[in-house]
Amino acid sequence: MFSVRADEESAIQAWAEKTGVQVDTNQLELDAETAKLTKDYDGIVIQQRNHLSDPAIYETLEKNGLKQLALRTAGYDIVDLEQASAHGLIITNVPAYSPNSVAELALTQAMRLIRNLELFDERGRQQDFRWAGLMAREIRSLTVGIIGAGRIGGTAARLFKGLGATVIANDIVERDDLKDVLTYVSKEELLKTADVITLHVPLMDSTTHLIDADALALIKPDAVLVNASRGPVVDTDALIQALQNKKIAGAALDTLDGEEYFFNHDLRGKELPSEQLKTLRALPNVLITPHIGFYTNLAVQNMVEISLNDVLAILKTGQSEHQVNQVAVEH
Repeated sequence: MFSVRADEESAIQAWAEKTGVQVDTNQLELDAETAKLTKDYDGIVIQQRNHLSDPAIYETLEKNGLKQLALRTAGYDIVDLEQASAHGLIITNVPAYSPNSVAELALTQAMRLIRNLELFDERGRQQDFRWAGLMAREIRSLTVGIIGAGRIGGTAARLFKGLGATVIANDIVERDDLKDVLTYVSKEELLKTADVITLHVPLMDSTTHLIDADALALIKPDAVLVNASRGPVVDTDALIQALQNKKIAGAALDTLDGEEYFFNHDLRGKELPSEQLKTLRALPNVLITPHIGFYTNLAVQNMVEISLNDVLAILKTGQSEHQVNQVAVEH
């Protein structure tokens, strides 16, 4: 297992003891050089943001006899699936490590925005404890729009509905089990209607810049946007312009384009490597968290266990329910 954090070790050890499988760990990211370390191993699990674009990675894994590459994350866009398939590697992800972990963060940040807490925090730092001009809205008086009502988006819908909000959603698949919670509408109607818009879609060609300048122009000026999916789903430059021109009231961003260069890095006393990040941090109505939607006790445990279970499933049967590419593997 590559890129293992200290908070994952107990779950890894528990799984190894339960299954009797030897699991060796390191803190390295997988690249063309570290791929050589996989010699004599049967399986490999990774979690990282850096892309696996170097063909040498896949060549080395195939040469070392690897049949799979398990990601202990939901996103798998860091992998070149064409190269992986060409080298006989089954790629798996963890699509539902804990829908509550991300959904609860989306709810938390939405509530912070509609209660103006980030603005009160800023006033408090300046020893200004007045409340005038920052009247909040109650969630039960608002309409929440969810783009991507899958496992996470569906969980978020139930959380918002439980607080009395009217919930609408847009998705290519309409789930019958959610129709008592939300109403499906077009993307355009959702953008025009919702007071809170929260994004829960995977990153693919069709969702890249799903929220662009045209989409932002449809959003009400007193509405807020929450992105707990993937950074490139939002056109960051367009979002900055909308915020600066007061076309929307605020944004909560748990993920940003280019985040691999700054999220989960200690940059105290250093120059930030992103002009977009600098600009967003300076805006008083923007909340930024370093991609922590996944970072809860249950989610971390599930990510470890599911990814390791996928390794065993492929080694034993040649397939996994979490497979994201098509490869025939002998076992």
